[in-house]
Amino acid sequence: MQRAGLTVCLLTSATCSTRTVTGYTWTSPCPLDISARVVRTRQRHTCMALEPSLEQEVLRRRNLAIISHPDAGKTTLTEKLLLYGGAIVQAGAVKAKGEQRRATSDFMELEQQRGISISSTVLQYEYQGRVVSILDTPGHQDFSEDTYRTLAAADNAVMLIDAAKGLEPQTRKLFEVAHLRRLPLFTFVNKLDRPSLSPFEVCDEIEQEFGIACTPVLWPIGSGDRFKGVLNRQTGMVHVFARGQRGGMAEEVGTVPLDDPRLQALIDDDELYEQLLEDAEVIDELLPPLDLRRVWNGEMTPLFFGSAWNNFGVQLFLDAFMEMGAPPTARTIEENQSGDFTSGAVESGAEVVDPTSDAFSGFVFKLQANVNPKHRDRLAFVRICSGRFEKGMKVKHARLKGKELTLSQVQTLMGSERSTVKGACYPGDVIGINNPAGTFAIGDTLYTGAKRISYSKIPSFSPEVFARCINPQPSKYKQFSKGLEQLLNEGAVQQLRERGDTGGGVPILAAVGPLQFEVTTSRLENEYGVTAALERLSYSHARWALAGWEAVDAAAADGKLLGVYKLQDVHNRPVLLFPSEWKMKAVASAVGENLQLRPYAVAPDVEERRRK
Repeated sequence: MQRAGLTVCLLTSATCSTRTVTGYTWTSPCPLDISARVVRTRQRHTCMALEPSLEQEVLRRRNLAIISHPDAGKTTLTEKLLLYGGAIVQAGAVKAKGEQRRATSDFMELEQQRGISISSTVLQYEYQGRVVSILDTPGHQDFSEDTYRTLAAADNAVMLIDAAKGLEPQTRKLFEVAHLRRLPLFTFVNKLDRPSLSPFEVCDEIEQEFGIACTPVLWPIGSGDRFKGVLNRQTGMVHVFARGQRGGMAEEVGTVPLDDPRLQALIDDDELYEQLLEDAEVIDELLPPLDLRRVWNGEMTPLFFGSAWNNFGVQLFLDAFMEMGAPPTARTIEENQSGDFTSGAVESGAEVVDPTSDAFSGFVFKLQANVNPKHRDRLAFVRICSGRFEKGMKVKHARLKGKELTLSQVQTLMGSERSTVKGACYPGDVIGINNPAGTFAIGDTLYTGAKRISYSKIPSFSPEVFARCINPQPSKYKQFSKGLEQLLNEGAVQQLRERGDTGGGVPILAAVGPLQFEVTTSRLENEYGVTAALERLSYSHARWALAGWEAVDAAAADGKLLGVYKLQDVHNRPVLLFPSEWKMKAVASAVGENLQLRPYAVAPDVEERRRK
């Protein structure tokens, strides 16, 4: 079947033959089959779409999350992808000054003041007949939990590397998360307009540290002030650039084949010209050819070199990603509704839902308060996984035992800008659903089929910093309580209380890093007009005791929890704070099995709450 320039298999795996899509060739099972990454979990190769129009819309979707260490240029790359995709007219700098545009993806006041991304953002637009969803994530380690949740909604990951620094700590951590989910990984080596490592050094570092094959698609010609352009190894064409104006598109001076005699004059640097010819030979001899099936299985990363700030190679990367990126694929669902979580990767024998299934399904991966501060709104970000969504649709809430909800207030997202959904939305799309009553929690599954399903839960990880949050202005108690409640519902900072406290005591904030506290107090002041005083606590580790309070009381009675602070979370479950890693390990060794200690927690379903 021919769809949008793609050849889609309608045969069983036993008879599926070679496929060719826009110059890339592979043998069965072809990676552009919607169920390609699920072939090994089934007896039959199920490429047949239930409805051609739904299949076509699925194949049009390209969804990506950008991950990197702070200051690698992630938000700048995001802005340039929007620029070349035609979604904006001028890219905004991240550290904007004066009248300069603000970054589309950084819309919070603190983001604009500090010049950093502190919250994941969804940006969706159409390009070359495809629907692109960019999930811009924070780079700072204090916000890694938000990034983890966003990766749960992504079909592809783009790893951004600073060409001068190579792999950095946060890049390594986020790679592990993407690799755990077996996301196709595309690598963009940025800032070639500055003195950089050798591109061969970058390749070696990625292969040695991550155990993943590298295949360059765009190869750089020089670096720093001598950065001239890139060789596109897939087409054999050399693209020579001139620096564009700030925020604008780069000017392409010329594009010629590698063996064109005009190339030497175009590069205008004999040393770089000779180096390019030598590099091209070495790459062909030593580095593997592009294999999309290996890319889609997370075994190979296509490598792109460029400069997002100067726009070198950005459009070439975007065009290549449109061809190589994976469309939405099947997703694993929990078999026993256990309330725990897994990596989300498709394993052999796992039960999955195909994106072309008739029934709608999706999951909440992010909650956001005050996307538009004027409206004091609360949105749940839902990644659509299967079927077709239309405004006013009735869906079932898996965690609330299939409770039926009518979703009438639904928006599509573009940073802080929203527009009401008018037509249908499809797998791979992200929609915003109003969440005024706190109906949704991170990880919730929505569905329309007869069978109750639940996608893998998205956990809240163990916090490492703790502080009492004191209201210094009792006259503003209502604003303080409402603001804190709405911000904490986002899940970036967790709220703990003394055992038995039903809301009248001083809340204790718990976060992965101290910058989260700064964000919370800043947003309370800017968005709700109240201040907060934080009193830090001398604890560094937390564990949920899933066995419940009876087990905690028994351990305390035996003297096993001396020096441990016993609190409860918003679901009244016991949370133990430890002053040191040594103390935590000692308790775990003595009574950890009885307490069922866990470094994470997920929102309990209806049955769990009733049991407690």
